[in-house]
Amino acid sequence: MAALTTQTPTPAGLAASYASCSGGGDTVPNNGKVYLHIKNASGGSITVTVAKTISTPQNIPGYGLVTISDISVAIAAGAEKFIGPIDPNAYNSTSGTGTVAITYSGVTSLTIAAIQF
Repeated sequence: MAALTTQTPTPAGLAASYASCSGGGDTVPNNGKVYLHIKNASGGSITVTVAKTISTPQNIPGYGLVTISDISVAIAAGAEKFIGPIDPNAYNSTSGTGTVAITYSGVTSLTIAAIQF
């Protein structure tokens, strides 16, 4: 499991750096303004999962009790997607590290950049 570093765009732009996704998953600091940009250069679809850290339904004003689910995104072969923003209250580690855990159904030719806006 690798710890990813967030990158922040500036008015001059951002040439994002991408890391290979780790077979055991990755973590990234999350303040609620983080997006994951994932590129799948493999020959098959890969599912990216951000694990929830709360198991009880939450009372959301205007909606009542809502069950929080893992974020699970399928990325087709040759495609790329942004995931986020990620709610720290539902997805950050309960150990107080302020990070989210990301896992992958496969990592061959899969790269990721964590971008904080």
